[in-house]
Amino acid sequence: MELRHLRYFITVAEELNFSKAALKLYTAQPSLSQQIKDLEDEIGVKLLNRTKRKVELTEEGAIFLEQARLTIAQAEKAVRLAREAHLSKQQILKIGFITTAEVRVFPKILPNLRMLYPNIKVDLQILNGNDQYRALKKGDLDIVFSRQSFDDPEIANFVVLQDTLALFLAKQHPLAALETIPLQALNDVNLIMSKASAYGIMNQAILAFFKQHNIQPHIEEKTENMVENIAEIEQGMSCSILPQYLDPFIKLDHIAVRQLECDLPTLDLYVSHRKHNNNAAVEKFLSVLAQQFDLPMN
Repeated sequence: MELRHLRYFITVAEELNFSKAALKLYTAQPSLSQQIKDLEDEIGVKLLNRTKRKVELTEEGAIFLEQARLTIAQAEKAVRLAREAHLSKQQILKIGFITTAEVRVFPKILPNLRMLYPNIKVDLQILNGNDQYRALKKGDLDIVFSRQSFDDPEIANFVVLQDTLALFLAKQHPLAALETIPLQALNDVNLIMSKASAYGIMNQAILAFFKQHNIQPHIEEKTENMVENIAEIEQGMSCSILPQYLDPFIKLDHIAVRQLECDLPTLDLYVSHRKHNNNAAVEKFLSVLAQQFDLPMN
């Protein structure tokens, strides 16, 4: 006797109609009738009285129906408990991140994490700094990668890496002929910057650099992301200061990347987490991160 025999019988007993039961079970009526007959033959008891006009439960069938329902319910409970036990072994790690982490951190960390801790499931969400902080405080995120260190006694922050900046411009731009760009050459040059809040820290660092060196380019804050910056550069004589890690990913023959005669500011990438997070996956992730990037996490 198999569980499917019990399910077939329960459905027929509830419908008291083989045709309706067969439709409900997505099977053929003759096959269903044979399954019920096989069940009756196996237990040696007639469970249903059948006529051309109706189907009725026998007294034995009514008793069997009650126990069959209990058996199916218990089997379903066993499946549910087994699945819950399996899921309890799978630790879910919720990570908020910015693009830099996706490009420079995750390719190095996630393969090692999956190999060492296959039961950890990683849920990745791209968010800007303010949204990351709120989600981290509420417990909606376990770890965040951002450009800022959160000034909160309940949150630990570590610098993972530093991004250098460079000048991106079209190869037909006059400044592209120079290997190193003099600072004064940036005066009155058309410079594209993103207006999106996600790039606020980078923009602030660039503007502070210009102010420190008394440089006054013609700034246009018009794009939503760095991809749009590159598109604007391609189409005209504008340029943009962007993280240098973008260079290998652009693969455009007509885009040049140049350094300035004075070092541009660097941008820190922080990893932050709640100090009293009970999720064991956090410590495991941080241990892999610390090993890969040689970080003092303690």
